[in-house]
Amino acid sequence: MDIKAQSLYLEMQGMAEQSKLGLGDQNAIQGNPSSQKFADLLGDAIGTVNGLQLESKEKSIAFEMGDKSLSLADVMVAKEKSGIAFEATIQVRNKVLEAYKQIMNMPV
Repeated sequence: MDIKAQSLYLEMQGMAEQSKLGLGDQNAIQGNPSSQKFADLLGDAIGTVNGLQLESKEKSIAFEMGDKSLSLADVMVAKEKSGIAFEATIQVRNKVLEAYKQIMNMPV
């Protein structure tokens, strides 16, 4: 699961970087500021999901190493939070791709 999650995260980061590269033209950014806001929002969301996953991993490792300040419940809650956030991110990605495909198939 971690390998797939990491590869999907890297894929989403690549898509975010591509969108930033496509928005690199200053005229395009000035002409449509909402596109830059969306790119920033997407980047922040991906960063938040990554942060939750890293926190979950750190808590899991600390618990396994015998940290007395963490309970099993804390570790499980952190894992569930990161899992839910990741699944939500995947669902948003799927909806965006579906909308893109519908727009591309519209007759001109």
